[in-house]
Amino acid sequence: MMVLKLGGSLLSHAPVTRILQLATRTGNGQLVIVPGGGVFAEQVRITQQQWQYDDRTAHYMAILAMQQIALLLQSLCSGLVVVNNVAMIRASMQQHTVIWSPLSSELDAAGIPASWDITSDTLAAWLAVQLSMEHVILLKSAEFSSDSSIAQLSASGVIDKAFATFVQQHSLQIDCIAYHQLSALAASLKAHV
Repeated sequence: MMVLKLGGSLLSHAPVTRILQLATRTGNGQLVIVPGGGVFAEQVRITQQQWQYDDRTAHYMAILAMQQIALLLQSLCSGLVVVNNVAMIRASMQQHTVIWSPLSSELDAAGIPASWDITSDTLAAWLAVQLSMEHVILLKSAEFSSDSSIAQLSASGVIDKAFATFVQQHSLQIDCIAYHQLSALAASLKAHV
């Protein structure tokens, strides 16, 4: 079983529907999709700079952005079901490929800090730990070398700043794949379901 984090900025690229179809076809009840916040989260960043509201408010708004992308992705692929409660994910996975729509209350209870250092990348890894899954695929719209380390990807802004520290503390296998490498995504999915 695994977590597939789909960067919200992937919506700017053509293969999103193909990616979702591949995930549902290959996922076979073994996959949870974590959406990024995409353009909605970017608007949070912009308005925070403009209005100077605190990181806690921005954090809650960014979680809402992930929820919006979850609904959007579900509308693009009928084989997906949106689940917001972590405890309900496993039961839902028995019949569907799940998209996680995180609840701020659960993240608060888990002590997830309200910071831009933690985005949907680290939340995907956190979810994998909560579900005792060992494999996380990060599908990104950025261009990067396939042999880049997690530290290099973090330093270049491809993944968030907290991710490297979090995965060092947990036994997780991480694949970071560029959006146009569908064959690499398919191979990673097949190898771990």
